[in-house]
Amino acid sequence: MPEILVTVTGYAADGSGVARLPDGRVAFIPGAAREDVVEINIIKKRPRSCRAEITRILQPSPHRAEPDCPVYPACGGCDFRHITYEEELRAKLARINDALERIAKVSVRADEILTTGQINGYRNKAVFHSEERDGKAVTGFYRPKSHIVVPVDRCLLMRDKPRGAEELDGLTFQVSEGSFFQVSTGAALLLCQKAREYAALTKEETLLDLYCGVGLFTLFLGRDAKNALGVENNPAAVADARENARVNGFSHVQFLCADADEWDAGDFHPDCVVADPPRKGLSGEAVNKILELSPKKLIYISCDPATLARDIKLLEGYTARSVTAVDMFPRTAHVECCCLLTK
Repeated sequence: MPEILVTVTGYAADGSGVARLPDGRVAFIPGAAREDVVEINIIKKRPRSCRAEITRILQPSPHRAEPDCPVYPACGGCDFRHITYEEELRAKLARINDALERIAKVSVRADEILTTGQINGYRNKAVFHSEERDGKAVTGFYRPKSHIVVPVDRCLLMRDKPRGAEELDGLTFQVSEGSFFQVSTGAALLLCQKAREYAALTKEETLLDLYCGVGLFTLFLGRDAKNALGVENNPAAVADARENARVNGFSHVQFLCADADEWDAGDFHPDCVVADPPRKGLSGEAVNKILELSPKKLIYISCDPATLARDIKLLEGYTARSVTAVDMFPRTAHVECCCLLTK
């Protein structure tokens, strides 16, 4: 197939460059940068789009940067080491705002993206994979869209001390194996501070934290609540959360081991709900549960702008008032959002 000349105009959710082909189809091009002029070869066709590879860069983008990792892009851990960090942040904000406009159809926009300024050495956890080659164990990360292990001696994203107890703003969080905690402790602090600002509790309100993990938001925001309840279906995380409440002296905070969409609220009527669901977003049952509880405020923490936008649309009776992005995952295409919704 003949090579095609295109100009890259933006980025897809996975960090691939996006360009329009002469026939109108959209091409997704890994390793491309906005404003690149490149020749591409189509490697996978779809009716309205295709995946392509760069065969030649005719005019490099001013946003390009020399990758600083010897295994990029073969290792699937990073998506944006070929562009500047400023361009990465611009791409992430554009992705969030596109989802809010196109999917949620709301006027609110994320005007800022909070960062720690640390683009390497921030991760407190990573999942390494191993396979045997020629009788020897090879450890590293999977090549993109495969289960082939790329050997990695040292990941630039990883910090030097292993995950143990994490400290945020005077609070200590125990995180045992199998429990969830944000991968960047520094960015988690920025996220918690924004959520606390949005909640604006005055020690008179009741707080509910759905998908609470080890109690990060329950305790961080719970300092300002009359009482608080965290709901989590992972028994190990609930055990950690209860210990974290004890260690930090939070006698007014309780935790329940249950699914976010099935638990019985009884007489519990929260003034403010924090929800930090997995990447797939809220289930239909969880949306209904929140609507049934009818809190005055909902703080939605999201790691996927598309599912955030979808759920904003489903939360009838609530209006998205403000959205702030947090760069929890520098050098990758992932981005965290903190969204305030009110009745």
